[in-house]
Amino acid sequence: MATPKEWIQGARPRTLPNAIAPVIVGVGAVGDLGEVAWWKAGLALIVAVAFIVGVNFANDYSDGVRGTDDDRVGPMRLVGSRAASAGAVKRAAFACFAVGALCGLVLAVTTAWWLVAIGAICIAGAWFYTGGRKPYGYIGLGEVAVFVFFGLVAVLGTQFVVSGSIDWVGLLCAIAVGSISSAVLVVNNLRDIPSDTESGKVTLAVRLGDKRTRVLFAVLLAVPPVVSVALIGATPWALLGLLAAPLIWAAYLPVRRGATGPRLIPSLGITGQAMLVWAVLTAVGLVIG
Repeated sequence: MATPKEWIQGARPRTLPNAIAPVIVGVGAVGDLGEVAWWKAGLALIVAVAFIVGVNFANDYSDGVRGTDDDRVGPMRLVGSRAASAGAVKRAAFACFAVGALCGLVLAVTTAWWLVAIGAICIAGAWFYTGGRKPYGYIGLGEVAVFVFFGLVAVLGTQFVVSGSIDWVGLLCAIAVGSISSAVLVVNNLRDIPSDTESGKVTLAVRLGDKRTRVLFAVLLAVPPVVSVALIGATPWALLGLLAAPLIWAAYLPVRRGATGPRLIPSLGITGQAMLVWAVLTAVGLVIG
């Protein structure tokens, strides 16, 4: 049996900024905190965290039973390392999805029923990323899904449930968070190009190759600072987001210097930190403005 520490490692806590940042900036995009339904913001955060932990366990299960994780560097793989049974990891994934679905249902009942359909699509997207007969993560669509689910859906969904509306500010914030969230997956897949190629997992990084994947990573990291400048149209205080630039640069340096394999792991963590810092600073700036 896996130890509690191994289960925590298997949940991949370094990916939590991908869930937390959209909710923070989604609330900040409302601008007037007096209009925010805070209990809904709390539920939105639980939904986001439950779904990302669920998708991490689902990926662990699906990649593990396929043998994709048999020779992989990076975070703890529960199934691939034989620390936990495939069935146990699968149950953990669906338990997380159930928690997210229950909280999402409360939000739908108190906000708009069509959110149930959005939630169902999110769960399906989480499972079929690496699950099912033809997982879309194995044909290079993982980054697109991350941009949509942890960018557009998470940010705009948060803004909508806590305030009842969305606007161009929320959309720009969603694009920024979606881009840097996708960058986390890009650098992860850049690290795994050799093992993914060998196992037949055709990620976007495998399709693009090493050099062009590094260019894509740089482009995605550049989006949040550009959005910070564009948000001047809402308030000059949005420029606070530019204070995250040193972290963004630090995340890019290993990739720029040609790091491979385990040497890319620090870039993963720093990219997530940069996303969270940008989200917090931008939210503060929008609220002040």
